Amino acid sequence: QVQLVESGGGLVQAGGSLRLSCAASGRTFSSYAMGWFRQAPGKEREFVVAISGSGGSTYYADSVKGRSAISRDNAKNTVYLQMNSLKPEDTAVYYCAASDRPALVTPYPERYGYWGQGTQVTVSS
Repeated sequence: QVQLVESGGGLVQAGGSLRLSCAASGRTFSSYAMGWFRQAPGKEREFVVAISGSGGSTYYADSVKGRSAISRDNAKNTVYLQMNSLKPEDTAVYYCAASDRPALVTPYPERYGYWGQGTQVTVSS
């Protein structure tokens, strides 16, 4: 079991930056691949980015590639999502998720067994 708590969301102007954090508790953090997803009002949950348990592999959605960076600190049991050049269409609730297959870097939400409660990101134009 792992518990996930996101933080770092907020209101930012277009072109600004935010860094989201997801703190995990439970089993050894490096045993989990981690993903970030987002859900805008009236839309389905959307994959953003994923990282392997070691941090050696990442996979970005095209919508954020070049504007975002995922990283993890296994000593701190935390994964980060740095988002730059934010756009109004980035407005959503952002969720982190954990998969107990540490080498599996996947965009499919059904592959993640653990989810946080989400943090709101609002980008104003």
